[in-house]
Amino acid sequence: MTSTPIHTPAQLATDAASRPLRLVVVSAGVSDPSTTRLLADRAAQKTIDLLGEAGMPATVNVIELSGLAVEIAQAIVAGFPGVRLQAAIELLAGADAVIASTPVYKAGISGLFKSFADVLDNDLLIAKPVILAATAGTPRHAMVVDEQLRPLFAFLRAMPMPTSLFAAPDDWGSTTLGDRITRAATELTLFLRSGVGASIADGNWSGYQHQFAGNATAAERSVADVDFDTDLMRLAAGGGR
Repeated sequence: MTSTPIHTPAQLATDAASRPLRLVVVSAGVSDPSTTRLLADRAAQKTIDLLGEAGMPATVNVIELSGLAVEIAQAIVAGFPGVRLQAAIELLAGADAVIASTPVYKAGISGLFKSFADVLDNDLLIAKPVILAATAGTPRHAMVVDEQLRPLFAFLRAMPMPTSLFAAPDDWGSTTLGDRITRAATELTLFLRSGVGASIADGNWSGYQHQFAGNATAAERSVADVDFDTDLMRLAAGGGR
C-alpha cells in the first residue's frame, strides 16, 4: 500500500491558522437516503454552527464508503489503494476533525467500515478528535458504537469524544437524540478551540512508531506487481470466478 504523506502536528497547526477548519464525515451507509449519513450530517451541521458562533469558520467534506467498496476490497488484497480511495485517505489525513458513522449489522459495525479502517495508515488519525456514530434497526444494538467503534479509534490513537451517537428508528422523533447531537458537537467544538489535539501529538511525535501502512516494502509496490487475473482479485473487483 502506498503511504499517505503524514505531516507533523506543528506543520498542520501552521496550515490551519490560514484556512477554515476541515471536518470530514466518513459514512458507511449503503441506502439512499441513508440514516447513517443523516446522523453524521446532523452532527456535522451542529458542529459547524457552534464553531461559527465561536468565530471559527469550518468546511465539511464527506467520504461515502459505499462508492469505494470495490477499491477497498482491492486495497486489502493488493496492498495499495486505487486513485479514488487514495484521494479519500488524503482527505481524511488533512482533516482537523472526523465524524465517523456506520450502520450496525448483526450486533457488529459494518464490515465495509472496518475494511476501510484496515487500509488506513496507523499514524493517520493521531490525536484527531472524532465523533462516533452508529445506526441500527433496533435499540438492542445501542452499545455497539462504544463497544466496537471506540476501541477501534483508540487503537488508531484518535481522540473519540465522550458522547457517542446512536439512532434506532424510534429515536429520530425524540428530543433526546437532538440533545446528544448537541452535546457531542459541543465537545468537538471545545476540543478544536483548545488546540489540545495538536499539542498532544506534537509533544509525542518523535515517540510514535510511524509504520505507515504496516511495513516498508508495501510502499515500494506498484500496480505492475499485482496479478489481477487471479480468482481472488476478480472477486474483489466484483466479477465472477
